[in-house]
Amino acid sequence: MLLSVSCQKDSLLSANFLTSASPSCFPLRKARKNYQTICNKPRNFSISVSCSSIKIVRSPSLDKHVVKQNKIRFIQKLKTLLLSKPKHFIPIHILSKCRSYLSIHKPRSILSMIHRYPTIFELFTIPMPPTPLNATKSGYQLCVRLTPAAQSLALQELNLKSAMSGFLANKLQKLLMLSSHRRILLSKLVHLGPHLGLSPNFRSRLCNDHPDKFKIVDTSYGRALELVSWDPELAVPLKFPQVNRGLIVDRPLKFKQLRLRRGLNLKRRHREFLMKFNELPDVCPYNTSAEDFAKPSIEAEKRACGVVREVLGMMVEKRTLIDHLTHFRKEFGLPNKLRAMIVRHPELFYVSLKGLRDSVFLVEGFDDKGVLLEKDESMVIRDQLMALVAEGKRMRRERRKASINTNIVGDYDNNENDEDAYYDDGYDDGFENLFDSEDSDLDYDSDDDNNESNELSFNGGNGEFWTADVSLASYKNSGDEGGDSEPW
Repeated sequence: MLLSVSCQKDSLLSANFLTSASPSCFPLRKARKNYQTICNKPRNFSISVSCSSIKIVRSPSLDKHVVKQNKIRFIQKLKTLLLSKPKHFIPIHILSKCRSYLSIHKPRSILSMIHRYPTIFELFTIPMPPTPLNATKSGYQLCVRLTPAAQSLALQELNLKSAMSGFLANKLQKLLMLSSHRRILLSKLVHLGPHLGLSPNFRSRLCNDHPDKFKIVDTSYGRALELVSWDPELAVPLKFPQVNRGLIVDRPLKFKQLRLRRGLNLKRRHREFLMKFNELPDVCPYNTSAEDFAKPSIEAEKRACGVVREVLGMMVEKRTLIDHLTHFRKEFGLPNKLRAMIVRHPELFYVSLKGLRDSVFLVEGFDDKGVLLEKDESMVIRDQLMALVAEGKRMRRERRKASINTNIVGDYDNNENDEDAYYDDGYDDGFENLFDSEDSDLDYDSDDDNNESNELSFNGGNGEFWTADVSLASYKNSGDEGGDSEPW
């Protein structure tokens, strides 16, 4: 934005300028006489003030990671609900109360969303429990559960997180060491849980599995996870990757260079600022605090960038939402204008504008084609889940073609309840284009608001809704619904 201010001589600065809604011209008086006053020729002159902000250059290769996650968000949420139940199924009439958590808005029905993923979810009926209202009637209620293939992937993920308990504990230990008081509120930590690779019931399992490292304490803001003891060897910041300059003779460069991602060009002033910023000595975020530096200083920004870099390095996919990082401004000593600081350093981070909320990537965790360099084992399971979803998309497409060719009106009977009636409204979830081209620039407009605070505060009006931790293996061995359950 370019702001032009028109000025005229031989007048005083009016007090109305400061209180006016949209001042466009204010008068000035000059103390010295110049050529205009001598010639007695009053003229206007303009002063241009540049107020432009840093423009975010899009990276389609990194944006596609956000697009893929948006495509399976409904699957992940419904899978979490199913695994939270002892028998791993939920009646449809109970699931209809979870619209806010599943981010399904009317008039879209829940059954229509379930039918879109035939390889992930399946419907079945069970007898209705006897109640005084239907004691003389016998009926069945419709329920949803995971398919055997999806259930097998869920069991693999559960076993993997159990085997990686020590590794996840060390990762969470490093996260707590970044906090000034060595504690983090559980209500904030739950936002980063899925991105860190933690299981949904980590709040009840973590202290039981590692009582020598963590404990739950009560604070004035709520319950918090506190670090009891830590290993000093873990307080080591991430090393910057070695840059292969592709030179025949390995000798010092004559001119300074700034490594940026492909297709990113910066203005000269911005580039010089980043070069001077990289010349500053590194600040260890584990051994320093925000109080050690003046807030509006370049050293404080150096430490804040180090903290954000360490947090993103702990994530499974080397990315998270910017809103998640803003929750930890006070604990980690981050600046209030955190997003502006992240955008100011494109050599370290990339801000994706896909979805309703912005995501931040650790640039060094991806190659020039946007491929994650270090893949966690849980990412392999997620890729298998994406393959299942793509297979279901192919099945639905073939079923639709067969129904058109044979002039079949529909494959499903109409239900009595219009709310849960299945209909194919022509909604395209984008999986055809998503799997046909990995490098395609995909646009995604999500219907769900991606607000974890609303999702986590939902309790469904039923005390046993958020109770589980009955493993899938025990469910397969014993068909009873009994057993100990833990709130999470």
